[in-house]
Amino acid sequence: MPNAPKTQHRSVRFDDDTWTDLLVAAKAQGADRAKLLNEFAAWYLRRPGAKLPARPEPPKP
Repeated sequence: MPNAPKTQHRSVRFDDDTWTDLLVAAKAQGADRAKLLNEFAAWYLRRPGAKLPARPEPPKP
């Protein structure tokens, strides 16, 4: 089956500004929101080998 994801789709709630800022920050690091959220969840749950995702540089004024 083409384009069959390996994981189940889940819904989470974020305010619009946070969701947009997360997209911008993820793209700046060559990642996407799902990847960052999965990395954070694995770290939070203390999964073996999991590391806290790198934080983006703060925006320049």
